[in-house]
Amino acid sequence: MGIRDTAWNVVKWKVMKTRLGYTDEEMKAFRENPRNEDVLSKASALLGKTIVLEVVDSHGCNSQHKAGDKFYFDGAGNLLTKRCPEKVCIYALNAATSMIFASNELFYAGVDPNEMRFRRAACFDVGVQCGGWGRIVLELSVKDRKKG
Repeated sequence: MGIRDTAWNVVKWKVMKTRLGYTDEEMKAFRENPRNEDVLSKASALLGKTIVLEVVDSHGCNSQHKAGDKFYFDGAGNLLTKRCPEKVCIYALNAATSMIFASNELFYAGVDPNEMRFRRAACFDVGVQCGGWGRIVLELSVKDRKKG
């Protein structure tokens, strides 16, 4: 009996089919891609992580983000709104997208995302010196999710 035949594996695929709202045909295509099984085999470990983007520099930010502010995401990249500032600038989230994608790709490849060489990115506002308003710089870290 191979890994694809275990009881847990059957349940896992049924859960994913329901969660994603796939038809039988879509689920067949999903399962035929070996990448998806690999990602799912690592997903529970990634969901035990919290991705933190900390503001390390801020000047002229209209949303009033300051150095030390933190934006929290679960391992899948979902913003944990109750742990974040009351307002989160959409342009900061634009910078977060590629950093979170890179951290997840490293994790799936078996590399600690905290070893990422370039862990900083900025909102795309260029700041007042270049004709914009302000700018913040974010730094990524991945932490074990605290229990309780």
